[in-house]
Amino acid sequence: MDGLMFVIILIVIFALIFDFINGFHDTANAIATSVSTKALTPRRAIILAAVMNFVGALTFTGVAQTITSGIADPFDLNNGTTVILAALIAAIIWNLVTWYYGIPSSSSHAIIGAITGAVIASAGFQAIRFGGFVSILKGLLLSPIIAFAIGFIVYAIIKVIFKNANLAKTNKRFRMMQIATAAVQAYSHGTNDAQKSMGIITMALIVGGLHTTTEVPFWVQVACATAMALGTSVGGWRIIKTVGGKIMKIRPVNGVAADLTGAAVIFGATLIHLPVSTTHVISSSILGVGASHRVKGVNWGVAQRMLITWVITLPISALLGGLFFYILQLFI
Repeated sequence: MDGLMFVIILIVIFALIFDFINGFHDTANAIATSVSTKALTPRRAIILAAVMNFVGALTFTGVAQTITSGIADPFDLNNGTTVILAALIAAIIWNLVTWYYGIPSSSSHAIIGAITGAVIASAGFQAIRFGGFVSILKGLLLSPIIAFAIGFIVYAIIKVIFKNANLAKTNKRFRMMQIATAAVQAYSHGTNDAQKSMGIITMALIVGGLHTTTEVPFWVQVACATAMALGTSVGGWRIIKTVGGKIMKIRPVNGVAADLTGAAVIFGATLIHLPVSTTHVISSSILGVGASHRVKGVNWGVAQRMLITWVITLPISALLGGLFFYILQLFI
């Protein structure tokens, strides 16, 4: 086996590891509200999320193509395999650090920042496709704000509709609805998040001369969908605890409003081929719902921690991507 083929195999392995980590790191958000309100047991929620993530990952490839060619040209990328491997290592390390401390960080921010940093380290700023990069950046930065606003409005509408309803009966109905909304949210997560690894593997295949278009090979789709589903099955209890309980005390009606908002924003981004942070979208949906319900009922300290992580993940992962590129160059 020649050196190039060995590195490409290594990239595929690391991309699937990233997807697996993404499964237990980010998918926890999709089921956090349904677990916290006891609409679903943790075991059933994880099985549901794993299945729906798998199905969602096989449904679309537009976001994957954006990752493949939106940040840099894979057909003209200096030290391409080293760049991609460095980005994956950087993103995996950042994901594990934030998971360990229970911070709802973004796998999307991490991998996009890491790719950008590694590309700049390899070929300078001129190698970045600024049009595509700015579009991706807009999606990452605006989607949580949109989710907060929609969550606020959706819950305000629900409050008006059910203002005279019996509270116990209403909560029981919404708890049943949460099973469906958790499934929809997990599906939308799969349509967006699993595609990041698909895009990276496709990028590596192009760089290695094994693929000639940005179309995602079917085996890559299946491999990434499976890795994310397996990661989901492991669960992410640290993140569930933060998203499902520390932001606000979630009742079934709050959970349904947040789930519908998160799914709508994520799926909308998937349809226009933009990667978004499912972590920040879902967390912002909960914050919007909480602010609409009762501003003082929101733990704004947790929100502040999330905002800080939202801001610092891109630059830190970019620095890590560049650093690992220089380190890997010594060995590859």
